[in-house]
Amino acid sequence: MLARSEVEALHDAVYVLACAVNDADRDLASLGSRPAAREVREILDWVLENARPLAGVRLRPS
Repeated sequence: MLARSEVEALHDAVYVLACAVNDADRDLASLGSRPAAREVREILDWVLENARPLAGVRLRPS
């Protein structure tokens, strides 16, 4: 069984990542068919920044 705090932290991190993905989708759609590499890189950096907390999650039963 996982501690409630671990489940809540995981839920929060997933929510933040989902918001970043939605932001990235919206931003990419607004750039048109030939976005500049710099713009794409900024979007990627935003998604990665919000994904990194999940990359370090290790769930351990209590």
